[in-house]
Amino acid sequence: MVADPVAFAAALPAEVTLADAGKTLVELQHALSQQVGPVVMLDAASLRVFDSSAVAVLLELRRQLRAQGKTLQVSNWPRRLESLMGLYGVSELLAP
Repeated sequence: MVADPVAFAAALPAEVTLADAGKTLVELQHALSQQVGPVVMLDAASLRVFDSSAVAVLLELRRQLRAQGKTLQVSNWPRRLESLMGLYGVSELLAP
């Protein structure tokens, strides 16, 4: 049996703001470290309240995973998060 190279490893919480970004990063690092495939999926469907810290958390996760030879793919992007990424010019790095 061949392992599925894409599997949901984690989900973003409902809120990612400056106040909880550090805690969220640590929790997601742990959850994503359990992923064994080359592509790590992160579900953003629950994300409702966020600021630019959410973008920073995603960029840091991407950086860490790339250093391990893995790819981060985020699904179910909130439109506002896509807009915020465009505003900061990082849409290409975390393209949905």
